[in-house]
Amino acid sequence: MSGENGTSRLHQMTLTSPTEFWNDSCSTSELSASIKDGATGGTSNPTIVGQVLKKELDTWKPRILELIAQNPTASEDFIAWKIMEDITVNASKLLLPIYEKNKGRNGRLSIQTNAKFYRDAKSIVEQALYFNSLYPNNNIKLPVTRAGIEAIEELTYRGVSVNATVSFTVPQVISVAEAVERGLDRRKKEGLDISLMSPICTIMVGRLDDWIKVIASKKNIVTDPGYLEWPGVAASKKCYRLFKERGYRTRLLNAAYRNHFHWSQFIGGDMSMTITYDWQQKINGSDVEVKNRIDDPVDPAIIAELEKKFPDFVRAYDEKGMKPEEFEYFGATRRTLLTFLGSYSDLVALIRNIMIVDPDTKGE
Repeated sequence: MSGENGTSRLHQMTLTSPTEFWNDSCSTSELSASIKDGATGGTSNPTIVGQVLKKELDTWKPRILELIAQNPTASEDFIAWKIMEDITVNASKLLLPIYEKNKGRNGRLSIQTNAKFYRDAKSIVEQALYFNSLYPNNNIKLPVTRAGIEAIEELTYRGVSVNATVSFTVPQVISVAEAVERGLDRRKKEGLDISLMSPICTIMVGRLDDWIKVIASKKNIVTDPGYLEWPGVAASKKCYRLFKERGYRTRLLNAAYRNHFHWSQFIGGDMSMTITYDWQQKINGSDVEVKNRIDDPVDPAIIAELEKKFPDFVRAYDEKGMKPEEFEYFGATRRTLLTFLGSYSDLVALIRNIMIVDPDTKGE
């Protein structure tokens, strides 16, 4: 369905509110279509790159073979990272005009550091600095673990625009915002420029919902099933309110869509949303009205029920619910890290099967 004047729901949102959206992929075909619909950014990670390669293998296989030939002693991991860089840099060019027009605020494509470094701030920083040199309109993604918070401050100080990810909870998001503030203040104190920096903090709203549903299933907790669609919305809305009250210079980015609330409840906010192309089509084909809902509170009865029955919702919703050293042990964090690491393994396996052709498949 179209919005007013024949525009799509998402395009109408971008034209009538400060709310932006990104394409949650670095596929050039999807990104091109999303930009025409009003998208101002994009993102990548091993999961996304693996999906792009599977869809566009005929396009990228010659480049993979070229990298293998050019690097005769290289490991499959080396080739995997090089192809991730190539795909990301290629997609970033589509967003560069938006980046230049908006002086760095928008038009960025995120690239993700190695999830294996989630405990190692030094390695995160080293890889992020390298990624920052690849193309100008980047955000560097890194996980919100204890090491990640340390890396966020240092990278911000060094002029890198971060995109904090593997983030689901109010204490994580506030820790990111405070780390960015420290990094920006250190730069300003030394007279270093921050005018083109655009730090982002992702909150994976749907993955918090997923985790609360897992707990309900494991522990046989009975509640109104509709209430389980609201934990991520409640946490993200609280973060948005706190950001506005405190004037943090980091912008929020909602991710991991599971229902239309993850879009519709945030229309009107000075924030962005990273939305898969499939979900963009669902939203644009829906009859959900495009109207400002960012200040609509989540029903207090829903929050009270979630707090009563789910201690992990309390940990996620209370600003003091977790300390940074606890972040990597939170259920949604562990599940997401395992997903990213599994996707990376799948990507490496795809490269391996090109480097080492199985003789049985060739009849040899």
